[in-house]
Amino acid sequence: MTIITPDHYHAKAALESTNITCISEADAARQDIRPLRIGILNIMPNVQTYEFNLLYPLGKSILQIIPVWIKLSTHQYNSSSQKHLNDLYITFRDAVYDKPLDGLIITGAPVEELEFDKVQYWDEVQSIIQFARKNIISTLGICWGGMALAKAIGIEKITYDTKLFGIFETKNLVQTHPVTGDLDDVFRCPISRHSGYSDGVLEAERDKGNLRLLAHSEDAGYVIFETTDMRFLMHLGHPEYNSGRLIEETRRDRDKQRTDVKDPVNFDLSNPVNCWRSHRNEFFGQWIKNIYTETSYNWSRS
Repeated sequence: MTIITPDHYHAKAALESTNITCISEADAARQDIRPLRIGILNIMPNVQTYEFNLLYPLGKSILQIIPVWIKLSTHQYNSSSQKHLNDLYITFRDAVYDKPLDGLIITGAPVEELEFDKVQYWDEVQSIIQFARKNIISTLGICWGGMALAKAIGIEKITYDTKLFGIFETKNLVQTHPVTGDLDDVFRCPISRHSGYSDGVLEAERDKGNLRLLAHSEDAGYVIFETTDMRFLMHLGHPEYNSGRLIEETRRDRDKQRTDVKDPVNFDLSNPVNCWRSHRNEFFGQWIKNIYTETSYNWSRS
């Protein structure tokens, strides 16, 4: 349950208040345990306020984690502190220059209503994805990040008339899977997106041997799936969200007076109960464990 952070990391106190241990690189080296380097390509607005959402479940792992915060050189990050970006974030090229990444997370981004070729930084994201499939044990795409991975293997998204927004009951389809197998048979997950896939498209890719479908919602379609080589894991929900994030998104959409966005379903804004915390912790914990297992296996054979 350890995250390796800079001494003055802004969210250190918040993490430690939730029983996540934060240690310096020097202290980590004294423990003589090889930490996992997890790259996090953070494309969310206000990057610094989003970081805690990922560090919390990653920090629940018994393994040491070095979060390697990655920024895009072709993205402006207008809503984020440039000083924070300069102090903590590096380019993907620098992230893999002299040490490999054990895993990679590609976050969501507020661009899923755009076609991929209309996204300013799509070419850069594409190049990262192509490198990752050949060189990184597992890449996890969250929401738009998951759709970016799907696009990279030739699966086209569709745009919805109304935003899919709220908490959705989801069925665990493969109870022997190393990452999702120990999730509850039925779990709840936050979803917040304007795009997605029809069941038929993903089932056709499964039948071609391109995908393994892992979790399905009657109201939201397939929520978790992966490439059959297990290099790309796509979660079209936002398991990392806390209740406050859903409230913030609701207020933002109301302020913009968007008629295509309704209040979140199955979520009481006046009494925001988190009913997906165990899913979040189990999902990220098993993803980290699987990376560690695969990394250790590859080392033992080298």
